[in-house]
Order: sequence, then C-alpha cells, then structure tokens
Amino acid sequence: MMRSLPYFCRGEVVRGFGRGSKELGIPTANFPDSVVDQLPADIGTGIYYGWASLGNGNVHKMVMSIGWNPYYKNTKKSMETHVIHAFKEDFYGQVLSVVLVGYIRPEQNYSSLDALTAAINSDIEEAQRRLDLPEHQMLKEDNFFTGSPKRIMNGH
Repeated sequence: MMRSLPYFCRGEVVRGFGRGSKELGIPTANFPDSVVDQLPADIGTGIYYGWASLGNGNVHKMVMSIGWNPYYKNTKKSMETHVIHAFKEDFYGQVLSVVLVGYIRPEQNYSSLDALTAAINSDIEEAQRRLDLPEHQMLKEDNFFTGSPKRIMNGH
C-alpha cells in the first residue's frame, strides 16, 4: 500500500539519458538525484500517473517512470516524467512540479524497443483515463501548482 500517495514534488529539470525524445519519440523531463533520493520508501519502482506543471504554467496530465529502466540497464534510479502535452521547446533548467496520484504497474524489461514503446503508449492511455476520474481532477486544482515554484518541496 502506497500511503504516500498523492505525493507532491518539484525540482529543476535536468538532462537525462537523451533517449525519450530521440529513441522512443516520447520526451521526458528528468528530476535531479536530490529529488529521486527523497522519495518515500513506500513509493517503489514502477509507472505512475498524475499532474505536472512547468513554472507557474498550466497543469497537464503526466505519466512517470520511477526506477532503473531495465531495458537500458541503468545503474542509477531515475524519475522520468512524460508530460502529456506538446511543448515547442526543451525546458531544461525550469522547475517542474508534479503530484503523483496513482500507480499503473511495476517496471519491467522488454524484448525490443517496439515492445517498450507500445507499453509506454499504453501507460499514457491508462493515465489519461484515470485522471479523468472526479477524485483525480481535484488534485489538478491543488494550490501546490499555484504556489511559488522557486521553493523546492517534496512530500505528502
């Protein structure tokens, strides 16, 4: 049971491995290690869904991978957020605020890049469906998103 959900966190977007946009066609925003290291113990690896905002911008649906990305055999745990919105440019260095609302599935390995991409697209569809539920819509309006994005805060 993930008692820490919903989980609110924010941090500066840092460069990741550069695979989301280039290899997968699914751009991701990565949090620095300092944010990843503060995750509560009950938020395990896997795929999550929730809400995200850049700076004081609009709030969008998102899906996030937390873990080791077994397909790529990462040696460092990461939090990679795919904001379900088309942005015109990269946003490295901007503050990303997210609220993890729920859990979709555990992370897993894939036999091919196509299988991985298909799973991610399925996760995006699942996140979109779940975030349309009234109990999740309320969190989109949380004052966490209208507060100062300069203050880095992580917690429940």
